[in-house]
Amino acid sequence: MHTKYSDGTFSPEESVRYAQKVGLATISITDHDTTEGIPGAIKEGSKRGIEVIPGIELSVEFKNSHNQEMHILGYFINWEDSSFQQKLKLFRKARERRAYHILDKLKGLGIAIDERRLFEIAGIGVIGRLHFAKMLVENKSVSHTQEAFLKYLGDGKPAYVPKFRLSPDEAIKMILRIGGIPVLAHPHFNTINYNVVKSLANFGLKGIEVWHTKHSADETDKFKKMAGKFGMLMTGGSDCHGAMNGAPPIMGNIKVPYSAVIELKKYKNNLEKNHSRLFS
Repeated sequence: MHTKYSDGTFSPEESVRYAQKVGLATISITDHDTTEGIPGAIKEGSKRGIEVIPGIELSVEFKNSHNQEMHILGYFINWEDSSFQQKLKLFRKARERRAYHILDKLKGLGIAIDERRLFEIAGIGVIGRLHFAKMLVENKSVSHTQEAFLKYLGDGKPAYVPKFRLSPDEAIKMILRIGGIPVLAHPHFNTINYNVVKSLANFGLKGIEVWHTKHSADETDKFKKMAGKFGMLMTGGSDCHGAMNGAPPIMGNIKVPYSAVIELKKYKNNLEKNHSRLFS
């Protein structure tokens, strides 16, 4: 799930409190390009008996491919790694440059966005298209954030600017280097087939997000079989961004078996044992 540190509406602490309210045992904070929400969530989780898995979500694309942008999740990452944090800082700077480019495009369309107000809405968060969507609602250019994407900000729309993306190989290796478990996020949104997953497996992908609020029963079954075929871990989640467009948070709408967490922990423990053997 996502917090105010990227494109969510909840603080890390609010995420944990809502997780407790809807009866969840474990959550993972997987903000885009930042780990700032992890410490607060872990601290609040320890008070409330909610397990918090430190995570990240990175954007990737295949070079010379028709595949759209994909996202790679990293679970149980050693988020305090200084080299990793330096790279995330560069990603956030790239997002800021992209924001100014989007501002210019909207201006060319006759839509004036107050730059100061935009960054005020983004607050502590890593600036993204959702913040622009909220501004477009605020200045009555659109009636809701979904319309903002459909009309201006979505891929191929007049104010769209692609964000900085890693290659899948780079993102997966980055997560592996900090002791994390790389997982393909919400495959529903992409054309995911055997060859794509095979390529990702060759790069070091370890899991597929099988359970997701956008996955139909047939898709969930399909991704379970795909994970089994490649011997990958199965994960899941709501991908909650807090309360959006006046609707209640979707956290808790999808039930992920705790066995998925157990398998993630087993894999993490094996990684740490192998690392200890190598350097003992």
